[in-house]
Amino acid sequence: MTWQKLAVVASVAGLAISIYLTVVHYSTIPLACPANAVVNCEQVLSSRYAVIGDSGLPTSAAGIAWFLVSAALALLRRRRALLAWSSIGLLTVLVLVYIEIVKLGAVCIWCTAAHAMVLLIFLIALSRLQGDTVSA
Repeated sequence: MTWQKLAVVASVAGLAISIYLTVVHYSTIPLACPANAVVNCEQVLSSRYAVIGDSGLPTSAAGIAWFLVSAALALLRRRRALLAWSSIGLLTVLVLVYIEIVKLGAVCIWCTAAHAMVLLIFLIALSRLQGDTVSA
């Protein structure tokens, strides 16, 4: 599988997760997630950090936009732009993981899956760019 296809697949997976979490946020659909001492999606997704400021917009909606842009950059073969974009995404993920672990003391497995897709896209973009540098 080419780097481009792999990045698109990761973007679509992240997009699907973000859409699911956004639908759950706005509906009465129960969240499919186990709840124990550490893994507790409900605790994470009902916290004040689950929305962007006072907008009421769930952070998962921002995930929808982020993964759409990632897919577009991969499809357009914009490797440097994808690396820059995924770097921003990775920094955001680090902040969100800090909030989950340190501030909330709980982890959302759906969020973690989306975070893994961001990391994967970053690594794809980084390795692709490094491959270009080595062959140049």
